[in-house]
This record gives sequence, structure tokens and C-alpha cells, in this order.
Amino acid sequence: MSHHHNHGPSTYGRAFAISVTLNLGYVIAEFFYGRAAHSLALVADSGHNLSDVLGLVLAWTASVLALRQPSRRRTYGLRRSSILAALINAVVLLLTIGGIAWEALRRLSAPEVVVSQTVIWVSLVGIIINGLTALLFMSGRHGDLNIRGAFLHMAADAGVSLGVVLAGVAMLVTRWLWLDPSSA
Repeated sequence: MSHHHNHGPSTYGRAFAISVTLNLGYVIAEFFYGRAAHSLALVADSGHNLSDVLGLVLAWTASVLALRQPSRRRTYGLRRSSILAALINAVVLLLTIGGIAWEALRRLSAPEVVVSQTVIWVSLVGIIINGLTALLFMSGRHGDLNIRGAFLHMAADAGVSLGVVLAGVAMLVTRWLWLDPSSA
């Protein structure tokens, strides 16, 4: 006889609600401070984090749909919606990365002074927000592809925020403006 323990919640509605709220607040703050500090890294990351918020909403919706019972018309129910949500999240992430890369290349020709301290502090907050969000989904990362995608995505974003902190420190110490090319 098989015995299986699932230590995560049966639904992740609360985790999604907290994650969407935290990340949406961070997007707004990051965009504002990115513009104030003339930081492409922060402005681009706020765009990326906005796509994360949309991805979290999509994953949340798929999670709710997957719980619906099968019907005569949908004999498997809507469980496949979580796989579709994971695919759409991946495509949105790739498009966002392409847009950020394009903008960074365009701005490399005219770098200007960036307020590195602001970049560092805002990105430290990003590590905390993304880390907390990843922790909310950690218990379900083995049992559901949709939840695993949310966990991995937010954990990776915490790593990206760490990279931005390191770039901010490097700009502060070396004045290598090309680490965060921006324009007013």
C-alpha cells in the first residue's frame, strides 16, 4: 500500500494573493526609483517583474481551473490549464528578456551616471520580495508543474536581484557605467 504525504496546501490561493500583492508593489517602487536613479537595470527589471505579476495571475488562474471537477464535456477537467500556464509564462519571460536586451544594447552608446546606492538598496528589497515569494511556493514545487514554475521563476529572480546589487556595488567602486547603461 502506498503512503504519500503532501505537506503543501491543497490550493495556493493565499500564496498567490500575497505574491501578487508584494510583487505588484515592488514593480511600482522599482520603476519609480529606477527612473529617479537613471537606472536601466531597475526600470528593465520592473518591466520584467510586471511580467512576473501577470505570470503569477495566470498561474493562479490555472491553479483554480485545475481544481474543477471533470464534466461530461471535459472528462479530464481543466487540469491541463496549469501546463498551458507554465508554457505561456515561459514565452512571456523570453519576450521580456529580448526586450530588455534590445534596450540595453541601444543604450550602451550613451551611458550616464547612475545613482548606484539607489540601485543597490532597491535590488536588496527585490532579493527579499522574490525570496519570500519563492518560499511561499517551495512546498509545492515537487507535485505541480505550475507551482514548480512559480517557485523556480521567483527564486531565479532573487538571483537576478543579487546580480543587480553586485553591479551597483561595482559601479560605485569602479565607475564602470556600462554595467547599467541608461539615459535620462
